[in-house]
Amino acid sequence: MTVSDATQAAGALDAHRPMLLGLAYRLLGSRHDAEDVLQEAYLRWLGVDRAAVTEPRRYLSRVVTRLALDRLRALRASRETYVGPWLPEPVPTTPSPFGPLDAVELRDSLSTALLHLLERLTPPERAVYVLRTAFDLPYAEIATILDRSVADCRQLHHRAATRIGQDRRRFTAGRAEQQRLLDAFLAAARDGDLAALTGLVATDATAWTDGGGRVQAARNPVTGADRVARFFVGLYGPGRRYTVHRLELNGQPAALLVRPAGNRYALTVAAADGRITAFHVVGNPDKLRWAG
Repeated sequence: MTVSDATQAAGALDAHRPMLLGLAYRLLGSRHDAEDVLQEAYLRWLGVDRAAVTEPRRYLSRVVTRLALDRLRALRASRETYVGPWLPEPVPTTPSPFGPLDAVELRDSLSTALLHLLERLTPPERAVYVLRTAFDLPYAEIATILDRSVADCRQLHHRAATRIGQDRRRFTAGRAEQQRLLDAFLAAARDGDLAALTGLVATDATAWTDGGGRVQAARNPVTGADRVARFFVGLYGPGRRYTVHRLELNGQPAALLVRPAGNRYALTVAAADGRITAFHVVGNPDKLRWAG
C-alpha cells in the first residue's frame, strides 16, 4: 500500500469519525475503548477493496458495531469484578468529539444515566437499541449491520425498551431543569442544609459513586433521599475543602469537584418531576484523564 492509499483511507474514515466514535462510545460506555475500536476499524478499512465499497459510512458503521460488540462481551467479565459500582467514562462535550448534538435523541443517548441503564442489556439488545434510538436507523439496515433478521431486530429492540423503560421515565428533565437542580443541590450540600437537600431529591433517589478502588467512594449505591443527602453533606458539606468547576459532560450539565490533594470527581444528575432521581459520581482517575 502506498502512502497516498493510506492517506485516502484515513481521510474517508476521518470524514465519519465523530459519528463512528459516538456509536462505539454508546455501545461501550468508554471513550478509551471506543478509540481502540476505531483504530482497529481503520486497520480493517485499509485491508478492503475500498473502490468496491459504495457507501463507506454504512460499511464502517457495520465494522465498528461488530468490533464494539466483541469488545463489550470481553469487558463484561472485568466489569463484574470491578471494585464498587461501574459507571460510564464521562466525556466533555463542549466541543463534542461525537459531532453535533443538536437532536434531542443524540444528546439524551449520551447521558450517563442512560448509558448506565444500558449495562443491563445483552450486547445485541444494546446494539439494536443504540442504532435505532440514537441514530434512527431502519430495522432493515440494523439487520444488515448485525447479520440478523428484521423480525429479530424488532424483538431485540422491544426487549431492550421494556427492560429499561421504567427507569428511563425517571430521567425526563431537560437541560435547564437539570442545571437548576444541580446548582441548588451543590449549594445546599456546601451549607450542610439537610432540609433543603432532601427537598431537592426524590424519595427513592440513588447515588452511584465510581472510585474503581483508586479513590474514596461508596462501594454500594446509596438509596433514599435522607441517606443521599447525608452522604453528600459528609463529602461536600461545611469544613470540606474543594473547588467546583461547571462544565458539560455527555451532553448534560455537570460539575467537576476538585479536592486540595488533587482528587477529582465528576458529578452529573438525572431528574424528573422537579426532583433529582439519580446521582452519578465518577472519581476513578483512569476515567478522568481529561481533567488533568
